[in-house]
Amino acid sequence: MERPAWAPRSIDISVPSVSRMYDYYLGGSHNFEVDREAARRAMEFMPGLPKVMQANRAFMRRAVRYAAGQGISQFLDIGSGIPTFGNVHEVAQAAHPDARVVYVDHDPVAVAHSQAVLEGDDGAGVVAADLRKPQEILRSPEVERLIDLNQPVALLLVAILHFVEDEDDPYGAVAELREALAPGSLLVLTHASYEGIPLPPERAGGAVDVYEGIRNPLIMRSREEIARFFEGYDMVEPGLVAMPHWRPDAAPEDEDPYAFSGFAGVGRTA
Repeated sequence: MERPAWAPRSIDISVPSVSRMYDYYLGGSHNFEVDREAARRAMEFMPGLPKVMQANRAFMRRAVRYAAGQGISQFLDIGSGIPTFGNVHEVAQAAHPDARVVYVDHDPVAVAHSQAVLEGDDGAGVVAADLRKPQEILRSPEVERLIDLNQPVALLLVAILHFVEDEDDPYGAVAELREALAPGSLLVLTHASYEGIPLPPERAGGAVDVYEGIRNPLIMRSREEIARFFEGYDMVEPGLVAMPHWRPDAAPEDEDPYAFSGFAGVGRTA
């Protein structure tokens, strides 16, 4: 298999990657056949997976615009993945030219491509780190350079927490990040769930098994379990809802049924 120039030498291009599968679902070009094969296997069970990812990105953009409208100009996007058109820094800087954005991911392809996209943009940076180690993120040079933790920050955890198993204490990691944020900060979150998927759970479970098979377990939590991530936050209206229902730009009834899979919400620290 030929290694493209954008693929770091350190990665094993014979092993599927969640971020590259996500890129494939969104129609991107930074993925390999092994990623596409795994994504297609998952889509045999859930053919609407690309619609779920598109709904995730659309919610993220609405939430970033909302945060900017609330006067927030600092954004920390953990589990940011491979940049696509209309990513956080583009949306944020369109609203606030001086907005500062830090992307965080542990996938080398996502980090390398983010660095290439952000070259020459002094208001944005990227950190190679893992959500499960919040202090490595918070103490990183890029966060210290770009983010003033004494001022409100929009913390984005979009489509990332469902890849953190309970034994790795995702609730503790989210709480540790919350404790570092100034009052008035926002938590922007989406999470996969069997609730809302227009399929029987056993059918959707086939797609979950694909992720288990590539050693990236997909943890489908209930609405109640997802709501626990917002402990210490006041929910922004309309609360924790299906992605198309969060401050939509268009009529939710026009959305694909798969877009309603899982939950999205925004919370504000007191």
